[in-house]
Amino acid sequence: MPDATIFALGSGAGRAAVALLRISGPGTADVVTALAGALPRPRHASLRRLRDPRTAEVLDQALLLWFPGPASYTGEDSAELHLHGGPAVIAGVAEALVAAGARPAEPGEFTRRAFLHGRMDLTEAEGIADLIAAETAAQRRQALRQAGGALATLYGGWTTRLTALLARQEAFIEFEDEDLPAGLDDAVALAGAALRAEIVAHLADAGRGERLREGLLVAILGAPNVGKSSLLNALAGREAAIVSARAGTTRDVVEVRLNLAGVPVTLADTAGLRAAADEIEAEGVRRAHRRAEEADLVIAVFAADATPDAETLAWVRPGVLVLANKLDLAPAPPAIGGVMPLGLSVRTGAGLDKLRDRLEEEAAARAGFAGEVMLTRPRHRAALAEAADWLAELDTAALPELRAEALRAALRAIGRITGRVGVEVVLDAVFGEFCIGK
Repeated sequence: MPDATIFALGSGAGRAAVALLRISGPGTADVVTALAGALPRPRHASLRRLRDPRTAEVLDQALLLWFPGPASYTGEDSAELHLHGGPAVIAGVAEALVAAGARPAEPGEFTRRAFLHGRMDLTEAEGIADLIAAETAAQRRQALRQAGGALATLYGGWTTRLTALLARQEAFIEFEDEDLPAGLDDAVALAGAALRAEIVAHLADAGRGERLREGLLVAILGAPNVGKSSLLNALAGREAAIVSARAGTTRDVVEVRLNLAGVPVTLADTAGLRAAADEIEAEGVRRAHRRAEEADLVIAVFAADATPDAETLAWVRPGVLVLANKLDLAPAPPAIGGVMPLGLSVRTGAGLDKLRDRLEEEAAARAGFAGEVMLTRPRHRAALAEAADWLAELDTAALPELRAEALRAALRAIGRITGRVGVEVVLDAVFGEFCIGK
């Protein structure tokens, strides 16, 4: 367990009315006493003058809260200082804390200590990190479910069932000559198969939870001057890309961040698809193709008053959203590449509302369902896939001992998700994502 006393700002950097400074560790009581003179009642705010322990100089008049462990966020003795939020006040109090024996916290160190003291499991800690980073309401809801223990409850239930199955399998091995219930070995295999089916169904989510957490990538493709940059600006509500009648204005990828139905979306305008006139344009076209290959959704844009170009037509396939722009110049064709296009005019705004509605539907379909407990990280997916593979061994294992080993391996795989077994190699990666002070 950590033996250092740490501190960090729990509020944003810069000038503010109030700054929250958090302290945690075995020496918290001594550190707080050195600055404030005495500890207040637990979990009651007390107004105190804070003094530099070296000079007795008054640093600030602040609210002090004391949280004796284990009933604190970290499970350790902890305190909060609600300071005036000027940079000089914060710097002075920080220097005094160092002089009193504390040190600045590393990123994620408070939550890591909460995990180490059993206040939460690893999935809940990751949920807190996601909550801090949430940009949209849908991300917030997903992060709150995970931080509140939704994944921990699901995986904990599976762990309990696996443990019971392993106990029954071990009993069959150790007490083979005893009067055990008939068919115990087969019953373990059947129960393992049922559990595996649940895990496989949980995995078959098309990555929706991960997409909601990380955001979707939508790429706009099309020939030069079909209105790609104008479309980007219209959807963004600002002049994010340069628009010109001159063909080939966009040479590199221009991106904007949108919120579609609560899903964060990166919308990328790309260079016009055509035979490149120089090496710079060729690189732009190459990047456009690469961005489309990486995208969760491709928008293929054609001009209603022009013949569809072969380069963009090559991208018309199931799952691609086909648009016919410039309805102010010509009606939309009945089909482009065998697909009925969505018609619009970026210049007049006709059809833009329908396009936004369609994009929100596409984003919601790709990024999850409200209230559903979903995978949010690739490491969860990898561990559960491993557990499912081990459970599949129950049907083919020739010996009871091999079935027991498969159950143990499945338990270890799920234990790595929650942080209960074999997690030292992933702790630094998980808590390194946190901001300092959390």
